[in-house]
Amino acid sequence: MANSRIVKHVKKSKLRNAEYYSMQATFDMLYDQSKNGSNFKNLMNIISSTENIKLAYRNIKKNTGSKTAGVDGRTIEHVSKLSEDNFVRYARNKLKDYKPKAVRRVEIPKPNGKIRPLGIPAIWDRIVQQCILQILEPIAEAKFSGRSHGFRPNRSVENAIAQTYRLMQNSKMSYVIDIDIKGFFDNVSHEKLLKQMWTMGIRDKNLISIISKMLKAKIKMPNGQMIDNDKGTPQGGILSPLLSNIVLNELDQWIESQWEKIPVFEEKIVIHKDRGNSTDKGNQYKYLKKTRLKECYIVRYADDFKIFCSNLNHAKRLFIAVQKWLKDRLGLEVSEEKSKIVNLKKNYSEFLGFKMKLIPKGEKWIVKSHMCDKAIQRTKDNLKEIINGIRYDSGSNDQARKIALYNSTVIGLHQYFRIATMISEDMGNIAYEVNANLKDHRMKRRIKKIGVISSDFIKKEYGKSKQLRFISKAPFLPIGYIKHKSPMMKRNVVNAYTKEGREEIHKNLSTIDIGVLRFLMEHPIPQRSIEYNDNRIALYCAQKGRCHVTGIELNPMTIHCHHKVPRLEGGTDEYKNLCVVDKDIHILIHAKDEEVINKYMTLITDNKMLNKLNTLRKKLELEPLTI
Repeated sequence: MANSRIVKHVKKSKLRNAEYYSMQATFDMLYDQSKNGSNFKNLMNIISSTENIKLAYRNIKKNTGSKTAGVDGRTIEHVSKLSEDNFVRYARNKLKDYKPKAVRRVEIPKPNGKIRPLGIPAIWDRIVQQCILQILEPIAEAKFSGRSHGFRPNRSVENAIAQTYRLMQNSKMSYVIDIDIKGFFDNVSHEKLLKQMWTMGIRDKNLISIISKMLKAKIKMPNGQMIDNDKGTPQGGILSPLLSNIVLNELDQWIESQWEKIPVFEEKIVIHKDRGNSTDKGNQYKYLKKTRLKECYIVRYADDFKIFCSNLNHAKRLFIAVQKWLKDRLGLEVSEEKSKIVNLKKNYSEFLGFKMKLIPKGEKWIVKSHMCDKAIQRTKDNLKEIINGIRYDSGSNDQARKIALYNSTVIGLHQYFRIATMISEDMGNIAYEVNANLKDHRMKRRIKKIGVISSDFIKKEYGKSKQLRFISKAPFLPIGYIKHKSPMMKRNVVNAYTKEGREEIHKNLSTIDIGVLRFLMEHPIPQRSIEYNDNRIALYCAQKGRCHVTGIELNPMTIHCHHKVPRLEGGTDEYKNLCVVDKDIHILIHAKDEEVINKYMTLITDNKMLNKLNTLRKKLELEPLTI
């Protein structure tokens, strides 16, 4: 399981950015027109608009990958030095006469010993890709299947697992076809992909030409060798996840056409699932079950997918048909040794780091799921390695950093795997082995049962656990203490490209972003006390991830921790003397120069914000500001 899957990533800031840069109405229009079957022949005007380019900068700047250099050695820091006008002008020139630089190949070791090849485009190529992604995503989202969950807004691993549970338990699908595509990202046909985009309604020839050049960009290998690229979408490119979903959307639609989206004729009445009426949907399935058609469903997360069937004979026929379809339609080979049919009443099937099967309970069959064996072993090895680092730390700061890493790893694992039905058993098994590493004299004398929990999140999630321990009074979280959570299906109304859908998203904007919490834990401020770093995390949770002054959502790149009473004047790192604020607000709190104040005062939009700002300035004995 990739580390990126451990934490559920919520793209709230992306949604807000779109609204801030006045692009949301455009995205909504594209989504609606695509939903109604429109073709798009003049997308480059929207892609190269000032607002879209500015939005691309905002979105890419917050991406941690923007600090990784491509073949030219440049990162977002180099781009940030440009004025806004020059940035927009340069991006437009790139779009007008697009000539991509080579993609830098990086080889990342996988847990199984194999290598995962990543392609890192040059920073300006990434900006171009982001400009294109923002416009293509709403068009593609209108066409994508509800059974696809990877690399899509407002969808997650949890939604995919919930869908598999429902099919196994409620729909009584007891056979699953497990298919492994050989090197999917490296073998996508460029020609086929461009045709699929055309069929989807993306018919701007200039845009198609740019994407074609992007796909064919040369690859610079780690040894410096340049190689041609005639197929594949490199993992690491900003546009690659969307393009991979466009490729496999055709598979989703084909599987759905075998059962879910077949028109049903009964007494001259035609009922379609697409109408969204729950009564029609129920009637459709009722009529379908009277036919000789074979019930089947797909659940997909990127290139990892399952096809569920109700009987073995149908599963065997469909297994052969899918392999042939992938070869003939998409030119993709299937791994024979990794692909198989699984009887879920007898054996486990693995999906996204989980393994699941059906077990009898009374007259019913219910889902039983665990962490997969490889995930358990990786977790044990990883936690033992971190503990060994704590055992031989090089001082209090190093110890605090490693404890934070251990805690964030535990939280990430718990947040991801808690939807397994047998997760308590799995984590107990892990805890038994991991805790044995804490019993040597070097660790035993450090670990205490008493300490201080200043983080509301940790207090809420782990405060009642008898397994909780402390090192230097800092919490050392128990891997074995976890509560199962039933996975949630994605609500149909939730949608970043409709007014009603965004209202549902905004209702949940106060939810703590575990990804940011994890970042804070893994990146304590050097040369600062354990108290300071722990309180920084606690305040992020207490303030629900928002700036103390403006209430805007914070991310790892914008979080600053402000001392109300400065340290030079005796201020401490106590919880009550700190608050987390946006980095620009932090500048305004301390600002004395009139030019600086005028520059940042545009962030203060009402009296409530102004009062909070002036309260903090008063503590610093600075003059109050006015709007």
